[in-house]
Amino acid sequence: MNTKIFFFLSFIPLFIIFSIHGYAESSWFVERNEAIVSFEEPLRGAAQEVADLYPKVKQELENLIQWDIDFRPTILLLKDKNFQKVGGNNFVMAFAVPRRNLIVIDYSKMKIISFTIHSTLKHELCHLLLHRYVTKGNLPKWLDEGIAQWTSDGMVEIVMNNKQESMLNKTILTGRYIPLRVLAHQFPDERHQLLLAYEESKSFVEYIVDRYGARGLLAILEQLKEGYGINEAIRNSLSISFAELEEDWLKHLDKRISWFHYLSRNLYNILFFVAALATILGFVKILIKKRRYNDEEDE
Repeated sequence: MNTKIFFFLSFIPLFIIFSIHGYAESSWFVERNEAIVSFEEPLRGAAQEVADLYPKVKQELENLIQWDIDFRPTILLLKDKNFQKVGGNNFVMAFAVPRRNLIVIDYSKMKIISFTIHSTLKHELCHLLLHRYVTKGNLPKWLDEGIAQWTSDGMVEIVMNNKQESMLNKTILTGRYIPLRVLAHQFPDERHQLLLAYEESKSFVEYIVDRYGARGLLAILEQLKEGYGINEAIRNSLSISFAELEEDWLKHLDKRISWFHYLSRNLYNILFFVAALATILGFVKILIKKRRYNDEEDE
């Protein structure tokens, strides 16, 4: 979620958000013991689905992070235009406001992309859970987003580009990645850099899990929960400095993503381009031959 949006919404109580945009009169609620789902018509069926799904998502997340979700979130389902009024944009489809235990979802995007409401709900609930136990100053944004993606099996907060291109693969080949320390407090606003920030966060967290296991990642979270900063948390949990861990991650990516690997993964596009170029060259040759033939006839 855009940092400016977060700070704006975090200081506004829920009833003010509703009253500003007219939701106080037009919204409906599905209220359960564990969560409140607010919706605008015609999303009644979707709200019921979310309310029924929430206990399962809650249990899955508690099992992964091993922290209790002892709060009752409000989940607001909106359609595209109203979602943008509240604070979203065209390529963000959900965001969380931890200070209000609020999750806002653009339900209209659930139908047009492959991500499910299950993954989206788990992703945003993970943000609320992390901020419930870790003070904001100790939780880097890259870790917040990386863990949320790890728990929900992918990038479900931001709508990817249509070609599903990996910005990280291209960046590793050119060496122009964003240092994680730059992503500690906020992500870039520019779309491609924003996609890269999400991919880097997901990749780094997955690297920690692959190398040290889920226990290593959870140990870092426990250290953060106890009040340590990210540098101390990583060293105390993994016996390695943050800088060394980031360097090892980059070396790992560099070995995994070589030019050969990149070319092999894009072989179809390359062959298509070569075939198209060959067709154009052949057409040009035919035109040249035809022009020569016409010139000979004229002579």
